[in-house]
Formats: sequence, C-alpha cells, structure tokens
Amino acid sequence: MAKETKPQITESNDNQNVMPFGKQNYIIVLIGIALIALGFILMIGGGSTDPDVFNEKMFNFQRLTLAPILVLAGFVVEIVAIFWRKK
Repeated sequence: MAKETKPQITESNDNQNVMPFGKQNYIIVLIGIALIALGFILMIGGGSTDPDVFNEKMFNFQRLTLAPILVLAGFVVEIVAIFWRKK
C-alpha cells in the first residue's frame, strides 16, 4: 500500500502581525482627545456661589458656542483617526 500524503496548507502570517492602527492614527486620536477635553474644560464655571444671585457669565460665547464646537470637532477628529489609512 502506498502512503498517502496530504497537501500542506500554509497560511501567511503577514496579516496576523499587522497592527490595525499606525503611529499616525494614534497621534490623531490624541489630538481628538485633547480637543474634547479642552471643550469640556471651557464649559466649566459660570455659576454663582449664592443661589439668589444670577450670574450672566453662564451665557457667554465661550460656554455656549466655542466649547461645544471644540467637543464636536474632537469627535470628528476621532472618526477621522479611525478611518485614516496610510497611502
């Protein structure tokens, strides 16, 4: 009887060692996190220590417009970081 040999199937290990994100992706992620954190920091404050006194600083440009724009920009940068591919 002849001995049967099974064909060997070899898979390439190249795909197993590739990182999903590169260095540039992580840098973009850190920039996005910084934008989000800066937006939340700019929203802090504007309150009054005395509940009977109304503080108009709560409704300034920094807290109502600039900070939310920075937070949304940070989330957009995070999405870009996820989809960014090396050329």
